[in-house]
Amino acid sequence: MTIGSDVKQCLAALKGIEAGLSGLVHRSQDASSSELLAQSVRHVGDIKKDLEKRSAELERQENAR
Repeated sequence: MTIGSDVKQCLAALKGIEAGLSGLVHRSQDASSSELLAQSVRHVGDIKKDLEKRSAELERQENAR
């Protein structure tokens, strides 16, 4: 297994976490909990974007070999 495939697996897991947190935001009835969960969704989204960029870099490097 390559590093690129490990990163892709991590990305898939993050997408699931992001979806789960988004669902909790919509189901939460407490405003402060909703805001905290929404903030967590944004953080996970930022991490996901960074990993997507890195994944693309790794894929280019692996294809160049």
